[in-house]
Amino acid sequence: MRYCIAMICVGLACLAAEAVPASAADWPQWLGPNRDSVWREDGLLETFPASGPKVLWRQSVGGGFAGPAVADGRVFVMDYLTAESPVPSASRRDALTGTERVLCFSARDGQLLWKHEYDRAYHISYATGPRVTPAVDADRVYTLGAEGDLKCLRVADGTVVWSRDLPRDYEFETPTWGFAGHPLVDGQKLICLVGGEGSIAVAFDKLTGQEIWRSLSARETGYSAPAIIQAGSVRQLIIWHADAVNSLDPETGKLYWSEPLDPDWGMAIATPRTDGTYLFVGGIVMKSLLLRLATDRPAAEVVWSGRKGVGIAPTSNTPFLADGHMYGVDREGELRCVRLDTGEQLWTTYAATTTTGSRSDNATAFLVKQADRFFIFNEQGELIIAQLTPAGYHELSRARILDPTLTNYGRQVVWSHPAFAQRCVFARNDRELVCVSLAP
Repeated sequence: MRYCIAMICVGLACLAAEAVPASAADWPQWLGPNRDSVWREDGLLETFPASGPKVLWRQSVGGGFAGPAVADGRVFVMDYLTAESPVPSASRRDALTGTERVLCFSARDGQLLWKHEYDRAYHISYATGPRVTPAVDADRVYTLGAEGDLKCLRVADGTVVWSRDLPRDYEFETPTWGFAGHPLVDGQKLICLVGGEGSIAVAFDKLTGQEIWRSLSARETGYSAPAIIQAGSVRQLIIWHADAVNSLDPETGKLYWSEPLDPDWGMAIATPRTDGTYLFVGGIVMKSLLLRLATDRPAAEVVWSGRKGVGIAPTSNTPFLADGHMYGVDREGELRCVRLDTGEQLWTTYAATTTTGSRSDNATAFLVKQADRFFIFNEQGELIIAQLTPAGYHELSRARILDPTLTNYGRQVVWSHPAFAQRCVFARNDRELVCVSLAP
C-alpha cells in the first residue's frame, strides 16, 4: 500500500487594470485550455539566467495538491487549513477538522481578490488538502474538494451559484485518497467522476447543478479525470474507473465500449491520452493498456498491455503522446520514451525526476509541451527545459522555483501540477503560491 500517491495528485469579470494581452494563453483547467498538456504561448526564454528566473510574487496558502488555474488575469487555487499535523500514510485515513478554501488572486501582482471557505472534516489518506484543479468557464469557476464538495462559484466575487455534496447525494463513501478526478466542462454539462451504484460518471447542468445523466458502476470510483476524444466519427467520453476503461456518449452517458483494466488498490489516476489513432490508459504495477481506436465506429482493440520492459506504468503522472511515441514517468521514477505501436522502451533517465540519478519510487514530474521543447516540473520544485525525442533526453536548462514541503518516502516533495499562462509559471506547495516569469 505504500505505492499510494495522494495526487490522486478566470473568469470574465476581471478589473480592467488586470486585463491580459490578447496574445497571452490562459490555463483555465487541468492540463490547460484543451486538456492536452500543451502551452501555446510564444515569446518565452530559451534558458534560465544563472540567478534563476524572476519571481514576480509570492502568496501564502495552506495545504493541498490542487494545481492553480489561470484565466483572464485571475489565479484560482484550493487549499486546506487545519491545526492538526497529519502524517502521510497509505494504509490509514486521517481524521481531521479544518477549513477548505477556494482562493482567487490577481495574476498580475498576487493580490487576494476574494476567498470562499467552509468547514470540512477530512477522513481520507494523505489529508493534506484538495486534489482538484479548479475549472474556469466564462463567469463561473467549478471546484471539487477532497471530500466531494462540488461547487459553482462566480468568478467576480466567489459567491456560490450552486453546490452538491457528492457522497451524500449519491450515497457512497469518499474514496480512500479523496476526490481527485478533475471535472470537465463540455458544452452545457459539467462531467464528474462521482461514485455509487450506477453513478461513477455523472453529467450535471453547469448552470444549475441538476443531474442530466448518470452512468457506470464499479467496485471503486478511481481518481482519473474524464477525457473527451474524437474517434470513430463520434465524440467519446473516456472514463477510467477501478475496473475498466470505458467510452460513453457524452450527451447521454450511453456506453459505447469497455475494456477491463483494474489497477492495484483502485489507483486509476492518470488521465487517458490519445493521439487520434491510439488511446493510452495506464497506472501502477504495469496495469496499462494501449488501445487502437476504430475509424468507422466507436470501438477499440488492445494493441499491447503493460509488462516488464514494455510501456510505461505511471503512478500519478499523465504521459504525453507525440509523433508515434509516448513520454512519461514510470513508478520507479524514470522518465521514459516508448514506441506507441509496440510498447518498446527506447530510453530511460532519472535526470528529470531525481537529485540522486537513481531509482526513486513514485517520483513525480509533470510534462508540458511548448513549441519543440518541454517544460518539466519535478517533485523537487525544479523547472526543467528539455527536448524529448526518440533519440533521447536533452536538457537545456533547470532552476529551482519552489521548495518541496511534503515529507514522503523519506524525501521532501511537491506534488502539484503548475499552470502556464501570461508567459509565467504559477506553482504551489503547502505553504505558498508563486508566480515566476518565463519571459526573456
